[in-house]
Amino acid sequence: AIMGPSGSGKTTLMNMVGCLDVPTSGTLCLNGVDVATQSEDQMAALLNRFIGFVFQQFHLLPEMDARDNVALPLLYAGVPLKERRERAEEALKMVGLEERMHFKPNQLSGGQCQRVAIARALVNRPKVLLLDEPLADEPTGALDTVSGEQVMEIFSTLNEQGITIVMITHEPSIAACAKKMYHIRDGVLTEDR
Repeated sequence: AIMGPSGSGKTTLMNMVGCLDVPTSGTLCLNGVDVATQSEDQMAALLNRFIGFVFQQFHLLPEMDARDNVALPLLYAGVPLKERRERAEEALKMVGLEERMHFKPNQLSGGQCQRVAIARALVNRPKVLLLDEPLADEPTGALDTVSGEQVMEIFSTLNEQGITIVMITHEPSIAACAKKMYHIRDGVLTEDR
């Protein structure tokens, strides 16, 4: 968990970690690869394999059901249709929505849409899951208390399975769920001891 006041550099940090911004100095490596040396296509493939993004506003396509929304990143990765559907169903099962896979976003609650967004971020089996604004600055901010707790339980389970979860939060109760807490102020990141 990363906490800090407005303007402290939280979003810039997450944009750097997610390779959405490039450094003005120094080197940024993702899985040992200097991102500055990658073409746009190479960078997209690298991100698709290693980083999952959970968007606060869900960004689900309204005309697609939950399974097809989750499978979308696999389409871009060139995965065949049958495997896309199987992996999307597996990801939806991980977040407890296997019985809602054929529902469209307008047929789902806010908490269910958030879980579809999480499943979509997981479908490529990333090593790192990022939750930041605009990616998901308060991963539970748009949800009621029960849905928020369910989402945090999902993140905890995913972390136990070996996925690194990096999230920005202003809520001490949410940060307390993390194994490590960092504070950022004026662009300087320090670990909370």
